[in-house]
Amino acid sequence: MVILTPLSQQFTTGFVPLYPAASFTDSRARMEYHHTSEMNGVVADYHSMCNEPERNGLCREEKHSEDAADSNNLCHIEKAYSTILSELGEDVDREGLLRTPLRAAKAMQFLTKGYKETTQDILNDAIFDEDHEEMVIVKDIELFSLCEHHLVPFYGKAHIAYLPNKKVVGLSKLARIVEIYSRRLQVQERLTKQIASAISEALEPAGVAVVIEAAHMCMVMRGVQKMNASTVTSVMLGRFYDDPKARKEFLTLTLKK
Repeated sequence: MVILTPLSQQFTTGFVPLYPAASFTDSRARMEYHHTSEMNGVVADYHSMCNEPERNGLCREEKHSEDAADSNNLCHIEKAYSTILSELGEDVDREGLLRTPLRAAKAMQFLTKGYKETTQDILNDAIFDEDHEEMVIVKDIELFSLCEHHLVPFYGKAHIAYLPNKKVVGLSKLARIVEIYSRRLQVQERLTKQIASAISEALEPAGVAVVIEAAHMCMVMRGVQKMNASTVTSVMLGRFYDDPKARKEFLTLTLKK
């Protein structure tokens, strides 16, 4: 079920060298000197680290000990952002943008870190045998994600309920499941279903219910530009789907203003 309530492309790009050799003027060299990073007492230029295999160790240190594959990916994403800025008409050599491609690359890796996480990783030691069959609700779980159609944010809150079947999970783990799937390129409908399915598979409960309320910047900042529109999606599994009373109780407890 999807409810749109009015209340008041991906892109692909080839990788090109970040700084062509011809662009290294004396002033450019001086500017690069002032934007280097100090690691283990050694001052090293970031871009040199990414482009010189013999300095991969320092490159990994600069990226907080990420593995070699992540470091390589970060360099490629950085170069792609540099290309985008250039194609938008910006001067990537001006002082304010010198490290913007790197910052944007790191930010994008963080915003999509859910691709490297699984529910098994976080739930391993957090499922307990418990003789409890009444509804468990965690509501108002804040979430932030990226619309996969325009790569702009949507954000809001998730409400989760499950009916235990002799098993309960640590309450914070429900919020972590939301985090895993929201930190990916998403559409809200799929995000809602993924959260519900993950809980159902892990706990095998009598029922799972998930409702997400979110505002989408692709509707606010561009396109129809409806500032106060919000989107509500829901997924009901098991007894929440079959039993109107259970569903009504959940909706009443979570959506009541």
